[in-house]
Amino acid sequence: MNRKEIFKKFNIIIDNEELLKEALTHTSYSNEHNTISYERLEYLGDAVLEIVCSDYLYNNTDLKEGKMSKLRSLYVCENALYEYSKEINLKDYILLGNGVEEANKTIIADVFEALMAVIYLEKGLDTVKKLFKDLIVPYINRHEDFLMDYKTLLQESVQTVKKSVEYKLIDETGPAHKRSFKVEVIIDGLVYATADGSSKKEAEQNAAKIAYMKRAK
Repeated sequence: MNRKEIFKKFNIIIDNEELLKEALTHTSYSNEHNTISYERLEYLGDAVLEIVCSDYLYNNTDLKEGKMSKLRSLYVCENALYEYSKEINLKDYILLGNGVEEANKTIIADVFEALMAVIYLEKGLDTVKKLFKDLIVPYINRHEDFLMDYKTLLQESVQTVKKSVEYKLIDETGPAHKRSFKVEVIIDGLVYATADGSSKKEAEQNAAKIAYMKRAK
């Protein structure tokens, strides 16, 4: 397994093996082998991803500042980075210490950011932009809802104004193998949205999405 070719499917070969290894090294491994972990690179990669995403949204949409900020936070959040990492099988490359059995979502997302820093340092910002276009923009164009935890986003937006959020199941129909659930989301006592889903959890997410989008306008 050649680490240098981790982004080969996107026509990017990383030459600086030392920096690449650093980006793939978790603190548990670095502590055992007296090496450097990905933390400093992660810090830089986070900023690089933010500017590249901001640049894309500014130049390719006519959205207002607030909506661009919300979209940016959505497509560079931990859940999103974890999904992108699957396309390069990133989990298989991460160096872990003996005390860590496998990389969790947080570690994988952090390493992804560290790798963005490596590409930026070695290849420059234009190459990061190209990777962003090839890897991440398709998710944006498809409006991939699996990246969005709307219940969490809604809760966070509501907490800023100290209001309560609750979900109420108001209907359940269909045969056992094909149930349909209807849920309403209530914010501070008022029904904000109603939505259906094939499960109660899905219906809650759909209702949260409608409510969140209403508040984001």
